[in-house]
Amino acid sequence: MAYQEVTTTGYGTRVGNSFKAIGSGILLFLAGTALLWWNEGRAVKTEKMLDEAGSAYVEMENPEKKDASLEGELICGTALATTEDSLSDAQFGIGAKAISLTRKVEYYQWVEHSQEKKEDKLGGKEVTTTTYTYSKEWVSRPVESAQFKDPAYQNKNMVLTTVEDAEQYAENVSWGAYKLNESLIHSISSREGVDLAISEDLLKQFDQSTKTAYERFYGVQKTQQPAEQPAETVAVSDSAKAVNDSINNAIANAQNKKDFEYIHQASNVLYYGKVPGSPEVGDVRVTFEKVVPAKVTVMAVVDGDTFKPFKAKNGKRFQTLVMGKKSGDEIIEAEKEANNMWTWALRIIGILMVIGGLKGIFGFIETILKVVPFIAGIFGWGIGLVCTIVGVAWSLIVIAIAWLFYRPLLGISLLVLAGFLVWVFAFKGKDKLKELAAKAKEKAAKPAAAPAAAPAETPAE
Repeated sequence: MAYQEVTTTGYGTRVGNSFKAIGSGILLFLAGTALLWWNEGRAVKTEKMLDEAGSAYVEMENPEKKDASLEGELICGTALATTEDSLSDAQFGIGAKAISLTRKVEYYQWVEHSQEKKEDKLGGKEVTTTTYTYSKEWVSRPVESAQFKDPAYQNKNMVLTTVEDAEQYAENVSWGAYKLNESLIHSISSREGVDLAISEDLLKQFDQSTKTAYERFYGVQKTQQPAEQPAETVAVSDSAKAVNDSINNAIANAQNKKDFEYIHQASNVLYYGKVPGSPEVGDVRVTFEKVVPAKVTVMAVVDGDTFKPFKAKNGKRFQTLVMGKKSGDEIIEAEKEANNMWTWALRIIGILMVIGGLKGIFGFIETILKVVPFIAGIFGWGIGLVCTIVGVAWSLIVIAIAWLFYRPLLGISLLVLAGFLVWVFAFKGKDKLKELAAKAKEKAAKPAAAPAAAPAETPAE
């Protein structure tokens, strides 16, 4: 059953808070404006840099052999990224010849979720009803349950052990006859699981310490959940369920399985808990992955036997590594699409910040009228609409001025075109309207003359 907490905020407090919000609203408005201006400059500079890189790069036909003529050139080539470095995780006695070695830790915990519902009351008070629900989930860090709102769930969390996430990279990664720099190495994403081979002695140590932690929390003879244990609320997304199923399948079908009472090694997962397929609060799973040699395409400037970023005339730098074989044109096109997506995403964020800032500045008007919620609702809707219209208009003006600043030729051209259209409609439009008015008078006069001549023809008939 969900736990609810009801709080009431007085009219005076609400008005005071709304005036305090003016300062944060101004800051949000200024931050949104600055973001919009900066984003246009970033977009233009990135586009110019990509255009320059697209016209400057040369294809490296054979990365397996150094070519002195390519020194200092922006190249695009495809080769196998590999290494002879051996990486090790000393805490678990795991080692592998790999480009990177990663340890990811997850904890099975009760997680608190909250949902607020606010209601205005006559006289200006606000009643807030907060509903708290709880579910068991795999999370990246232990959850402090002592701070949970529902007393029934307080202190229900524990962990059988604590392990830090870890990631390390090889220092020497070759790419044909060249070496990759650190940034390019970190871009390689050919991950796969590490087949664990943890020693029996170490697993026994883990098992004993885990057993001690388990019995301290659950008791020695625990066979089922305690009577006072809250009922579990199932709240697992499809993607999370797919991950859980894949991990459980890997554990079930692994060839390197080693099972103790509280420790289970299988595939690339080390599991702390009694039953991996049926987790309990406190269980921990550690997943090990490595990045293996793979064919990659590099676009960067040749610098001796390694690479450095391309520096455009406007100072923007660029280097990239993509998986598989790609042409330089494909890479540039993909980067331009990404730049365009980022531009629009940041524009939307900036506009929303500007609108939110304006609502924060003028929100006190609605709050003052909260004495009568119905009237405040009408004014609040109007204030929100005005702030939205003004915010969008202001954002468009900022973007337009930024275009004039960062793209003067295009901006001036647009202004000239706009001025020409205004002149055409303002001046030529008057002459056209006079001409149309004169024609309308002529058409109106002709029908008026026709009825006058009709009676003279009647006697002749």
